[in-house]
Amino acid sequence: MIIKDEASLERLVIHKTGNKSREEGIKISKAPVHFSGAINDLLIRYFLSPFGKNEYFNLHHDADLNLNEVYHFACAIFDDPGSLYLNSVNLANHLYENSVHPKVKAGEFYVAYLKNLIVDGEEVDAIGLFKSESRETFLKVFPTSDNFSIEHEDGININKLDKGCLIFNTEREIGFVVATVDNLSKGGEAQYWIDSFLKLKQRNDEYFQTSQTLNLCKEFVTNKLPEVFEIDRPGQAELLNKSMKFFRENDSFVMEEFVSEVFAEPEMIETFNEYKRDFELEREVKINDDFDISGQAVKRLSKVYKSIIKLDKNFHIYVHGNRDNIEKGFDDERGMAYYRLFYKEES
Repeated sequence: MIIKDEASLERLVIHKTGNKSREEGIKISKAPVHFSGAINDLLIRYFLSPFGKNEYFNLHHDADLNLNEVYHFACAIFDDPGSLYLNSVNLANHLYENSVHPKVKAGEFYVAYLKNLIVDGEEVDAIGLFKSESRETFLKVFPTSDNFSIEHEDGININKLDKGCLIFNTEREIGFVVATVDNLSKGGEAQYWIDSFLKLKQRNDEYFQTSQTLNLCKEFVTNKLPEVFEIDRPGQAELLNKSMKFFRENDSFVMEEFVSEVFAEPEMIETFNEYKRDFELEREVKINDDFDISGQAVKRLSKVYKSIIKLDKNFHIYVHGNRDNIEKGFDDERGMAYYRLFYKEES
């Protein structure tokens, strides 16, 4: 969890980077920005408000972590905060070199040094990398001697950070603890910020373990089980509900307890264990046999963990439990399948 109440903005440099494939160029500022106390408060709000969830990453490189450019420049800044300006120029050039997707927009690039942030109970300094790519029109209404006048001006909405990254000065040996947001890009162009510029991999913590295990269970129930066992959609829905129920009702995850409670049958458990090994190998991840459950991850995954049976384009059946109350059949006269639902009350 990130606590930002006492955060202070110590230094700030602003450059502007364009799209390299369109040869839009880069504009380097001559010096750090000087700002008043009121502007400081607005900048803190603009930079830090989007960072609320507990999903963290590490800077990464397949061959050698020191070859990750952002990691290299971040180390230099943490070692000597006075070098922020020099390394902000290096970071801006690195960002420009990776801004080659045709949909990448030009925008201001902010490099900030922040103090007094608390991450998972530890007070640390942080480097903030932010980019504003969108503009909005604002109306300025002000009184005259006997009337009001209206003017307009284009600017940045401080409630809508387009791209941001916080690099916390902790766990340096594995690529620092990093939080990131990207509220603007979709599809291929979104990858340039996370994969090309920052080069991130998800941090192996309770959030990661919870997310990966829930993804594993969902894929196993929806993709593998129907191939191996005679299990219909209501049966799959029941298993998904049992899986989510386990994560919601427990603070810690123990694999042996989970598979016994959710899958029960020895053959199904064996098939799940085999699927888990393939899942880990294919995605190059390791799912632990026990870990603390992240409530934030459970909350996020529950939005896509819904047990829904879609029937043509006419009906959706939301299944929350009790498989015995759903009966599937086939109507020979109509030549159509059907579900029969049993219930006590209609609400």
